[in-house]
This record gives sequence, C-alpha cells and structure tokens, in this order.
Amino acid sequence: MYLFDLLLLFISSLILIVCILVGVAFLTLLERKVLGYVQIRKGPNKVGFMGLLQPFSDAIKLFTKEQTFPLMANFNIYYLSPMVNLFISLLLWMCMPFMSVFLNFDLSILFFLSVSSLSVYTLMLAGWSSNSSYSLLGSLRSVAQTISYEVSLALILMSFIFLTLSMNFLDFVSIQVYTWLLMLMFPLSLMWVISGLAETNRTPFDFAEGESELVSGFNIEYSSGGFAMIFLAEYASILFMSMVCVLLFLGGNIFSFAFFIKLTFVSFFWVWVRGTLPRFRYDKLMYLAWKSFLPSSLYYLLFFFNFKMTVFILLM
Repeated sequence: MYLFDLLLLFISSLILIVCILVGVAFLTLLERKVLGYVQIRKGPNKVGFMGLLQPFSDAIKLFTKEQTFPLMANFNIYYLSPMVNLFISLLLWMCMPFMSVFLNFDLSILFFLSVSSLSVYTLMLAGWSSNSSYSLLGSLRSVAQTISYEVSLALILMSFIFLTLSMNFLDFVSIQVYTWLLMLMFPLSLMWVISGLAETNRTPFDFAEGESELVSGFNIEYSSGGFAMIFLAEYASILFMSMVCVLLFLGGNIFSFAFFIKLTFVSFFWVWVRGTLPRFRYDKLMYLAWKSFLPSSLYYLLFFFNFKMTVFILLM
C-alpha cells in the first residue's frame, strides 16, 4: 500500500514538474509578446503559428550551444549552482495544495519560506564561483536584496496566518469562499506583490542584472545549459509567486477554472510592470525594504494580532 502511494506521489510530482516547465516556456513567450506590443512591435511570430513554437526552439538552441566556463572559476560549484537553483525553484511547487495524493501538509507556508530562502545561496555561489568582478557584484546585490525582502515577506505572511490561524495553503481556499482577503488586507496585498517582484529580481528591482552597470550580473559567465537553468529557475519562481498571490488574497480556489485565469492575469501583471516601470535606485530599494515595508508590516501584524485576540475574548 505504501509503495503504491509513493509511486503515485512520484508520478504526480513528475507530471506537475513537466507542466511547470511547459508553463514557464509559454510564460517567456507571453513576456516577449507583451513587451513587443508595449514597444509597438510584434514580438516573436515566425516559428510555428504566431510564434507558438518559439520557446521550444529557444530551449533547443540553448541546450545545444557550446558550454564554456572561465579558466579561473571554481568549476564544481560553478557547474552545480544553476542545477541546485532550478531544483529549489521546482521543489517550491511541492507545497501547492492538492487534495489528491500529494505533499499537502499543514506547514506548507513554513516550507515555502524555508525553501525560498535557500535560493540565495545558489545565486551567491554562482556569482562567487565565476571568479569575475561583475558576477560577484551582481550576486552581492542579489543576496542583499533577497534577504531584505524576505523579512517583509515573512512578516506579511504572519499577518495572513494570524487572520486564518493556519499555516496550510489549503485553508486559504476555504476561508475565502464568501470574500477575498484582498478586500480585508488591501495594503498588505500590495506590499506582498511589490515584495514578490523584489524577491524574484524583476523590474523595477532587477539590480542583480542591471545591464547598464553590471552587464548581466551574476550569470554573465554562464552559457548554454547553465544559463538556461538560471533562466528557467527565475521564471518558475515568477509563476510560483503568482500562484501564491492568487492563493493568499484572490479567492484561491484551486479546483476552479477561475483560479488559472487569475494566475495568468497576475503573471501578465509581472510582465506588464517590466514593460512599464524604469529601474529603481539601489539605495531607494533598501530604503523601501527596511524603512517602509518593515515598520508597516509590523504595525499590521500587531493590528491583526489584537483583532484576533479581541474576537477570541468576545467569543469566550
């Protein structure tokens, strides 16, 4: 019986990972199309019908290119960092709330916070092992940024946890049957989206790969498969953060078709922001994290804690 359950778990995980990778492929196509229309051009439209096969041709091109590595690089760490980065991004999806045979556990939010904080190490090691000034600077920026915004992400999540009294993503589905948490926690939801943008190193917070200063940041020395894995990890994280946004405050009923429409809209918003906003100044980014989001999220945390205590006392 246990062997059958394990086999079922393995097969469902494999199907999920394949679906994520296909979703990531089409997310890149969506991004290139949207950015194209934002800049009044067509975007990819030659490979397949309306460019639908473009992501697959890009994947084949990337994985068949010559693999180069710097002569003075720490080869083992340099080679393993992108693989571990992609593995962590895909492992995050294991806390996605399924009611069938899957890793749906009571501490899925804690799992999300723990695993997402591990990606910092892969970025840091990728930049350091390349033995290049640009990649080291890019990785330092990325680590500082990710650590700064993880603090506010955790505090915002704690407010949601106080309100729902659960650390399971599945409970957010049942609690939002009559109203979305967006209505109750609008400022915190906006802060979550902005922190998510910073966490995934997206415009206007893409300092890790600020082309004007650092050429391409921590991934400058990577080519072929290594670059493709970093690229896949970044877009898998974007898709996951979009899913978490929908689960937390946009109704989040994963068993309805509307969930996937909302997920597409939030992913589109991620791309739309890239096409619209210019890059922040780095000191402004740190100011926003430590002097704006941190105090605000702490105030909200105290407010929701007191709110729940008041409700508890009244019900006693």
